[in-house]
Amino acid sequence: MGDMTTVPAGGERSDAEGGGARGEKAGDPSGAAGIEWSRSDVASVIDHTLLRPEATADEIVALCDEASRLKVKAVCVSPTHVYLAAAAARRNGGTDDEPAYQVASVIGFPSGNHLTVIKAEEARRAVADGADEIDMVIDPANAMEENWRAMETEISDIRLSVPPHVILKVILETALLPDDNIASACRAAEAAGAEFVKTSTGFHPAGGASLRAVRVMVATVGGRLGIKASGGIRTTAQALAYLEAGATRLGLSASATILGGLPA
Repeated sequence: MGDMTTVPAGGERSDAEGGGARGEKAGDPSGAAGIEWSRSDVASVIDHTLLRPEATADEIVALCDEASRLKVKAVCVSPTHVYLAAAAARRNGGTDDEPAYQVASVIGFPSGNHLTVIKAEEARRAVADGADEIDMVIDPANAMEENWRAMETEISDIRLSVPPHVILKVILETALLPDDNIASACRAAEAAGAEFVKTSTGFHPAGGASLRAVRVMVATVGGRLGIKASGGIRTTAQALAYLEAGATRLGLSASATILGGLPA
């Protein structure tokens, strides 16, 4: 993201909807410390997302066309839509070697209660269809019960099921977890070879992303793993608050609205 500086977080609201940094107005491109974020800076860390189960092929194509116009980092779609999204990435000015954006797909979504062998096969098939990144949902009971060995084994099996160049993001459903469990889950993901930890699916009734969770994740694995905030981020102010807290990727469905509140 160029020369952007991460602002030390402190004092912001941490509800499931995200909130904004202290002193920040909705739509104001200035962060808590007055740092300005450009539209291209923020676009470069967005996973433009459509995971509604009833999403149609036409909606996925529209998502991909919008992703190309917005110049986001990636689109994130269900496994059944990966092939379509990968083809659109080439059609929208990209090539096989350099697509217009990356294609991410979700695995074990949204509950995480899939057998590991099923998650591994789902990941393999998504990559075969053109996915560059895999966002896997852990079995949340492992994190709640502090069964870190089982969690690490599951993540490792998924990591080994796809080529090394494929980015693996691990969805922790942090709204279910106290801080200590979030930290331990991050350590298990790191030990298993993941490249990112991610807050939420956005589908769990407990809630989505929170600044509290992102700060714990950053304190635990920041600088070594990427941190993806996802779930309930709907405004420019919320998006900036997560970036200032240390998130390095944002999962958004309201990407156009959020980027529209930023200077070019």
